[in-house]
Amino acid sequence: MTQLPERALRVLQITDSHLGSDGDESLLGINTEQSLRDVLTAINEKHPGAAPFDLIVATGDISNDGKRPSYQRFVQIVREYLPGMPLAWLEGNHDDPAGMRVKNLPQPLSHIVGVGDWRMILLSSRVPFEERGELPESELIRLEKLLAIRPESPTLVMMHHQPVPVGCAWLDQYKVANSEAFFDIIDRHPNVKGVVWGHVHQDFYMRRGTVELFATPSTCVQFKPRNDDFTVDQKMPGYRVFELHDDGRIGTYVNRVEGFSYNVDLSSSGY
Repeated sequence: MTQLPERALRVLQITDSHLGSDGDESLLGINTEQSLRDVLTAINEKHPGAAPFDLIVATGDISNDGKRPSYQRFVQIVREYLPGMPLAWLEGNHDDPAGMRVKNLPQPLSHIVGVGDWRMILLSSRVPFEERGELPESELIRLEKLLAIRPESPTLVMMHHQPVPVGCAWLDQYKVANSEAFFDIIDRHPNVKGVVWGHVHQDFYMRRGTVELFATPSTCVQFKPRNDDFTVDQKMPGYRVFELHDDGRIGTYVNRVEGFSYNVDLSSSGY
């Protein structure tokens, strides 16, 4: 009998959509709802067919104002373009957990999600009313327990803030403040194969020992890599796809929208 080739699990990451309570919200000249729709259109074009992903994860700063209507609209828009697939999310520094309790819609998954043999552990690095990130002791304890329960399950750990410097001083001042405690846990658990985040509005990759580290472009404004001062990039909005194999290997790539034009405020010194 011919053995069928392994089918990798496919996880879509979108991040930092910064939606407002209505469709007029703009960030540095980009209408954030339109750019999200452009990204989702690009996803549909590059990944046709029914349910091309096993899971969709939004890694924070879903809203720009933290109000419930922005989360309602986010869920409606994503499910308009990508129906029938599980949707999970976690909070960023612009988000309000109270507002994320949507009404009259299936609530997105959170905390931990199983996909085949893999698990996604979603952590909150949000510090209320601050830009910086930190993992509260309760999240570190939860992480340790979850990793110990299923040591045979390959795992991605996802959060909003970066746990390592990405090479932009203005962004790295807001990284996870207690990242050493976080990595102490990761180092004890070889089932962790990757750590994933948003926040930095750019593509980033490095390897730390056996663990791969990933950041993903925003669905709206991009920040220019390797700049110590706030600098807007001319690159287009994008998303990341993970292909997760049974043996713990991670395949991944970033795609960006094409054929669109945005009036990005490249002269801005902050947002």
